[in-house]
Amino acid sequence: MPNENETKSIFAADKRLLFLLLCLFTLLLLYIKKSFIENETAAFEFLQDRPEGAILSLISTLQFISVPLVYLWKFTIISFVIWAGCFMYGYRVTYSQCWSVVLGAEFIFFLPELLKILWFLFVQTDPHYNDIGAFYPLSFINLVDYYSIDTRYAYPLRALNVFEVVYWFLLVRGIHHYARKEKKIVWFIVVSSYVLIFVLWLVFYIIVYK
Repeated sequence: MPNENETKSIFAADKRLLFLLLCLFTLLLLYIKKSFIENETAAFEFLQDRPEGAILSLISTLQFISVPLVYLWKFTIISFVIWAGCFMYGYRVTYSQCWSVVLGAEFIFFLPELLKILWFLFVQTDPHYNDIGAFYPLSFINLVDYYSIDTRYAYPLRALNVFEVVYWFLLVRGIHHYARKEKKIVWFIVVSSYVLIFVLWLVFYIIVYK
């Protein structure tokens, strides 16, 4: 029988229900962002009756369709990386439990999306289309002039943000929830597995970007 703390944890919630809620919330926020922000920009209105507008609409449709597939791919890879880290340190955490941890931690990324929507609805109410893609709350991208930097650095600067760091803390908390061992070792697991791969991916992106 699971103890009281385990039953109350989001990491122990039903994975199918949690994944469904994650997808539904993501689709809702994506719809709001596109309908009330992106589609209202001057650039989009200019292109909507042109061939480029049809391409943008197709890309938008594919974004909606791909939401569950992207999540499945992301969770599968990250869960395997963390599970491998647990295995190397001798922690008896199953791949399924790692998947639950990654799934539960993902909800933190709703906060920047909500802040982004609120920002463009109530603060910067007449953005350029590129402004929307460039903006990410509490990230390094906000410390530089987006239009003056090399485009290869745009994504890494957005990816390095406060919410990503909070995500690391949630991964540690989730692994600790199942392992019930010293949290310092759990930090070693997360840093030497997920965080290391995350940093290497950003470096790789900068090197190969054209």
